[in-house]
Amino acid sequence: MDLWQTSALVTGAASGLGAEVARYLSEAGARVTVLDVDDATLATVANTIGADAIVCDVADPVATEAALVRVRERHGPARILVHCVGRAHPQKIISDDGPMPLEDFRRLVDVNLIGSFNVMRLAAAEMARLEPVANGERGVIIFTASVSAYEGQSGEAAYAASKGGVVSMILPAARELGAHGIRVVGIAPGLFGTATLFAMERNLDSRLVHSIPFPHRFGDPAEFAMLVMHVVKNIMINGTVLRLDGGYHR
Repeated sequence: MDLWQTSALVTGAASGLGAEVARYLSEAGARVTVLDVDDATLATVANTIGADAIVCDVADPVATEAALVRVRERHGPARILVHCVGRAHPQKIISDDGPMPLEDFRRLVDVNLIGSFNVMRLAAAEMARLEPVANGERGVIIFTASVSAYEGQSGEAAYAASKGGVVSMILPAARELGAHGIRVVGIAPGLFGTATLFAMERNLDSRLVHSIPFPHRFGDPAEFAMLVMHVVKNIMINGTVLRLDGGYHR
């Protein structure tokens, strides 16, 4: 897909992976809209890269629908959606305080899974009405999954379940939306130097880094953004989840 003047929406773009993806897309000539719940930080990102900013909770169907309308009115329907929203909240099922509050589990599922489906269904509906480009494609949707969906650790049951749901819906979504010329792809990052990692792994030390076969360091958000750019441009990548983890398995 040619990125020049193409409408692109990046969610979870106030920091970390989403902010870097938005920067890469903007530098490639896309007309970028960034979306997040963090108003002040989002505005800084938008001003820095020349993007539009929308403050929105993607788990809220009314607010998300209004956000997609605003994207359409400003830049036309987004042909590219990169969904980087994700909430991390490490918490054991049973602790000294008793069982994990069900509301904590529900909130993770609301943000990480329901929010992902919500923004996909709305963006896909917009894409399906677009004229296809020369290769027949109308759009691409890229989700941020996690290696925790496959190898969640103690204290990650809720987080792993929410990300596992994201992984599970990518192939059936790609099969369904392929009829409209829309691709659906997931990227499952391993240990990346973002606020989400620092929230999940509270006791980071050198042993964690050296458990990565190579390179022996945390991933850089720019490396995630580079893979996003390749997925956008390579029409044969579809219906799959790409691990981006340096060979890391926990």
